Amino acid sequence: MKKNRVDVITMGCSKNLVDSEHLMRQLQECGYEVTHDSEEPCGSIAVINTCGFIGDAKQESINMILEFCQRKEEGDLEKLYVMGCLSERYLTELREEISQVDKFYGKFNWTELVADLKSEYKPELANERVLTTPGHYAFLKISEGCNRRCAYCAIPIITGAHKSRPIEEILDEVRYLVSKGVKEFQIIAQELTFYGVDLYKKQSIAELVERISDIEGVEWIRLHYAYPSKFPYDLLRVMRERKNVCKYLDIALQHVSTKILKKMLRNVTKEDTYALVEKFRQEVPGICLRTTMMVGFPGETDKDFEELVEFVKWAKFDRLGAFAYSEEDGTYAAKNYKDNVSKKKKQERLDRLMDIQQRISTRLNGEKIDKVYKTIIDRVEGDYYIGRTEFDSPDVDTEVLININEGELKIGDFYNVRITDATEFDLMGSVEA
Repeated sequence: MKKNRVDVITMGCSKNLVDSEHLMRQLQECGYEVTHDSEEPCGSIAVINTCGFIGDAKQESINMILEFCQRKEEGDLEKLYVMGCLSERYLTELREEISQVDKFYGKFNWTELVADLKSEYKPELANERVLTTPGHYAFLKISEGCNRRCAYCAIPIITGAHKSRPIEEILDEVRYLVSKGVKEFQIIAQELTFYGVDLYKKQSIAELVERISDIEGVEWIRLHYAYPSKFPYDLLRVMRERKNVCKYLDIALQHVSTKILKKMLRNVTKEDTYALVEKFRQEVPGICLRTTMMVGFPGETDKDFEELVEFVKWAKFDRLGAFAYSEEDGTYAAKNYKDNVSKKKKQERLDRLMDIQQRISTRLNGEKIDKVYKTIIDRVEGDYYIGRTEFDSPDVDTEVLININEGELKIGDFYNVRITDATEFDLMGSVEA
């Protein structure tokens, strides 16, 4: 056991990851040796940053806590702290049921952890982080919380109302990260299109992205987690005009049946959704659209599902994830709807939808063969350099594989790569001279 070492473990999404990175910078400044998601944790202190979004994620977080409780009981750990969404949502229950944890923190009061470790939180380092990603890219969180009240979603219960970070604060963080070698920024929020409404009384995401793109050294900006209702179309102009704003948008549409969308409290219709996708492709030719769909929502009939199938076939999304509805404590759906679609039916619909998307993805990737794309190199893996195009976000999208025999490439640098072959998940490429 290493006395001055803190092992930080992050569960869940990239927004949690950013919180862990900020905490690690504070601990580092306090003189601790800090590791993240170590395969062999051996510090005297462990901090688990939990996820509380859906059932599987909650269980994974609980299992991780119990694993470290076991280490503590066996004498391999002195102090165990838990923070994040799970403890924000179930603080009282966790305190009562898992006594081995020295202290639970919520999602927003983790700064108290520094003081509890007999150190002092340093506000002047608030924009600084220890990056857990490769040094050339970072996730940039522009807000917390969500004012949308989708019937199935527990996020507003956990995070509270939308709270935007001031533009200047965000720009300062970008400048700091650029000075550390970051070239690519993944803009993240629970709902980024609402950005600025609380601070500036208007949707300000287009202005923010434009100002980030003005900063020298910012090579790529990619946008995650938009909302379809009242979409700020000026953002499309920025995406079209600015070369360092990737033609990429992650927007969770969830469904297309007007009946289901109404029950979901999504504030859009089938006609709105079709028109939105058309608008994206008209305004930003070549845009890559990533979306998420839900099957088996209470009341979803075969007819509703067939509408969703036809929409997915029509839209031909570059990326599509899907999941089956599961009832979440405290949500509008849990309180007002009966979960009346069987698990078997949900799985059948999920399998069918993803089979359709698999064929679409395979075909779209195949269309990239013999085209040249600007590609950033993330890492070396086996016999290949692994890179991504502007249409590919880290961890979730297609990767470009380049044989290491082609010559030495530098991690974090950009190259023009000609695609030579494609599968559903990967592209093979060769660097252009």
